[in-house]
Amino acid sequence: MPTFTAADGTQLAYHLRGEGEPLVVLPGGPMRASAYLGDLGGLAAHRQLVLLDLRGTGDSAVPSDPATYRCDHLVDDVEVLRTHMGLAHMDVLGHSAGGSLAMLYAARYPERVARLALVTATPWALGMPATAEERLAAARAREGEPWFAEAFPAFQAWLAGTGDCDPLCAPFFYGRWDHVAQAHDARGDAEFNDEGFDIYGSDGAYDPPTTRSQLSRLAAPVLVLAGELDGGPSPELARRTADAFPNAELAVQPGAGHYPWLDDAEWFVRRLVAFLCGPR
Repeated sequence: MPTFTAADGTQLAYHLRGEGEPLVVLPGGPMRASAYLGDLGGLAAHRQLVLLDLRGTGDSAVPSDPATYRCDHLVDDVEVLRTHMGLAHMDVLGHSAGGSLAMLYAARYPERVARLALVTATPWALGMPATAEERLAAARAREGEPWFAEAFPAFQAWLAGTGDCDPLCAPFFYGRWDHVAQAHDARGDAEFNDEGFDIYGSDGAYDPPTTRSQLSRLAAPVLVLAGELDGGPSPELARRTADAFPNAELAVQPGAGHYPWLDDAEWFVRRLVAFLCGPR
């Protein structure tokens, strides 16, 4: 397991899957260990995935200062990883909350980003959180599912702030609530850094006007990929995210939720490869 030392001395780990040109992958959660990403549905057959364990998650050390869990501070770790790997520039993929980290990195170091893939990315960095209305609209579209009647009240309570994101809510995050999705969800509690979760997007983490201004000048191609059934972000919110970039394309994966590589790996990999191997 390779490691590197962050600017503050924290030892950070990353995991390599596959061979070929590196693709740096920033996990979501926020602050979930990168193990949940697996090989991104087989994308590792086409690119070498560099799966970063953010500080305090997975095999990375806990920092001495918990304030460094904040998303804007984590940008420094991504840049140190780039220099550690000896890359003049790199392709970056951010999933879910990791999408905001990827956007902040691209805004601060635009010359270091060759391509940027935002997969079901939560655009907090742009000042556009997924609303309760958007999430509920996506959830109601699942009414025909056998688990819906039990899950929907728990989902409503979570969005209203009167309940936790109970395990009953989990099916809304997957395109299919099958044994693969259930096993993927079951591992979640062990992979989260709860302290980091609370700090990641805390006050000061994001400056949307500045980030928007910086990203409006980003030359790198951008792919914003949404799941058809996802409510956070919904396909419409993903479209608005794509509008923040001068050179972005939107892809909506049919029948997919928040983890699209689990719902249709072939579709997901084909679309990512087409983007990552396309013209710069």
